[in-house]
Amino acid sequence: MNAQRTPERVDIDHLRRTRPRSRLLRFSLVAWAGLVLYAWLGGDIHVDDFFSARRAENLARFAHVDVVPFALREVDWSLFDYADFALGLARDRGFEGLLATFAISVLAIALAAVGALGLAFLAARNVTSSAPFGDSTEQHKTPTWAIACAMARGALVLLRAIPEYVWAFLLLAMLGPSAWPAVLALAIHNAGILGKLGAETVENLDPRPLAAWRGAGGSRAQIAWLGALPLAANRFLLYFFYRFETCVREATVLGMLGVVSLGYWIQDSRSKQFYDEMIVFVALGAALVLAADFTSALVRRALRRAN
Repeated sequence: MNAQRTPERVDIDHLRRTRPRSRLLRFSLVAWAGLVLYAWLGGDIHVDDFFSARRAENLARFAHVDVVPFALREVDWSLFDYADFALGLARDRGFEGLLATFAISVLAIALAAVGALGLAFLAARNVTSSAPFGDSTEQHKTPTWAIACAMARGALVLLRAIPEYVWAFLLLAMLGPSAWPAVLALAIHNAGILGKLGAETVENLDPRPLAAWRGAGGSRAQIAWLGALPLAANRFLLYFFYRFETCVREATVLGMLGVVSLGYWIQDSRSKQFYDEMIVFVALGAALVLAADFTSALVRRALRRAN
């Protein structure tokens, strides 16, 4: 005997049958599955090669020989012996590279924030309209502000469209080997990202308190800097610390361009095939990223609670 269907069950079935269906979403899923299948079968990726005996031998040699310090390979050693080797290497070169990497990331994100802050307000449509933060009936563009907004939005696209590595290579050719190509490359790319996020934040602000400023005779600059900026400050800081995490990671990689940072020592060890030293420098870089991530998470959690 079939169980009697309750009204609630009937309603759920009806809702399932009449739910909105997106043809675009279904097509996207089918296209994505097709691309994955093509990449799997039509590319140069061979699964059997990954699990070959040669790969297993390379992995075993790396784990049991290459990462073991040279002085410890012919003797019985303990974790204390390895820790002594790692601390000696860190004191010799690692901590210096760690501080250089941290300095590059801090300076880069500070410059990025300054650049992004100015571009964000110019790129926000509700700031560059003829009636800043007015309702939709008042919003229209004057030619001067329309051009300024378009140029700011175009600049933000250009800044974030070019990867940090490309910026770094271009700046390295112009400025020569120093820390500045890495700093400016990170600053330029992150300014584009922070500026875009900042402009969207300003556009999504509640216009009512800002419209009151305009009704009281406030200028465009006063409304933006004294009204909109304090309202958006928490969101700006969330994005700032999020991108700071990225700067720390990318500063390690960009150190491979020649800056004496962790990336430089990782590349130096890799070129000499000193994998035992490379692992220590990689671990220091991971520790720095984890510390930055932990600090960022604490700050963002405090800001969310403040909201």
